[in-house]
Amino acid sequence: MRSRSFIMLLAIAAFTCGLLVVSAQEPDDDVRGAFLSTRPKTTNANAPRRRRPPRNANVSVTAGMNVNAGVSQTANANTTKFANQNSSMGNRPGQAIGLGYTLFMRDSTGRRVRVEPGHEFHSGDRVRISLEPNVDGYLYVFHTEGAGQPEMIYPDARLDEGENWIEAHVPMEVPSSEQSDERYHWFVFDNNPATERLYVVVTRQPLPSVPTGADLVKFCTENKTKCPWRPFSEVWAQLQDANKAEVKVVTSNTVGQSQTEKEQVATTRGLGLDQSAPQPAVIRMTVSTNAPVLVTVLELIHK
Repeated sequence: MRSRSFIMLLAIAAFTCGLLVVSAQEPDDDVRGAFLSTRPKTTNANAPRRRRPPRNANVSVTAGMNVNAGVSQTANANTTKFANQNSSMGNRPGQAIGLGYTLFMRDSTGRRVRVEPGHEFHSGDRVRISLEPNVDGYLYVFHTEGAGQPEMIYPDARLDEGENWIEAHVPMEVPSSEQSDERYHWFVFDNNPATERLYVVVTRQPLPSVPTGADLVKFCTENKTKCPWRPFSEVWAQLQDANKAEVKVVTSNTVGQSQTEKEQVATTRGLGLDQSAPQPAVIRMTVSTNAPVLVTVLELIHK
């Protein structure tokens, strides 16, 4: 009886340990699997470049807003908070918003090499971020330096006529190598050390009171000294609140690897990354499948 009891205790202990191992592995595997499994199985590298469609014409996001008013204008009091928005546009039912991102630095030979998000940068370093959403929607990138005011660096009036519609697993790079002026192909660290933050925002619906498309082009044409556009305090406060939402995070060790030709082709031609492409360095996903927005903050440490 003692022998049988001892064996049963061993079996229970082994089963319990197994559950602990599985539970320890599941979060990473679930997030990575949920994100990568929605990539297409193959990508036709010979396909013509795809043009991103314009914003959903049925969604009014600038009604009542004077885009020429600049940063001093308060947001439209009748604007609906984006935190209450919900849409199934281009998304699978019950699909959480996910974002994969990889930070690339230009080395001395001109290669685009992966670096860890916490990498310490120095004056003259050049970096670019590759962004891969898992849903169709809209992309915004805001930049702050130290305690400075946020400014919107994407969408950009000089690219795609200011549009910011994104497609699942079609990578975007910020800054874009498709800028006509090569000086804007990379973030270049100057001689003033600071902590710079990029707020990457993926939404199912356009952000209220944020000009894009023709509105953004008009604003930057008529207000060159106020472009990049700066968000209203109410919008920025909502983004800060959204950043507090619970998310799942998984990382991959890809430091030192060069950007592949497949990744470059997918980015420049607007093609989806397939399941054979390298994983993003970091994948973040909302816990709630109904979340309307995912905010990701990247800190670029400049010493």
